[in-house]
Amino acid sequence: MDVDKATAVISAAGIELTDRRRNGTDDGWSLSFSNGAVLEIRDNGEVSASGKGAEAVRGLLGLPK
Repeated sequence: MDVDKATAVISAAGIELTDRRRNGTDDGWSLSFSNGAVLEIRDNGEVSASGKGAEAVRGLLGLPK
């Protein structure tokens, strides 16, 4: 999944991006959103969502629960 596309989809739903940085192992991106969700997008294509708003973010991106 493309980081910029994921950010655009989530932001278009009214959930603000609050932080974007490379993750601790430098193999992907960690995106934090105003609803409490944290989205991890690895360079190999793996995507995971965690945090208080994770369910909303998963739904917007069509990710499994």
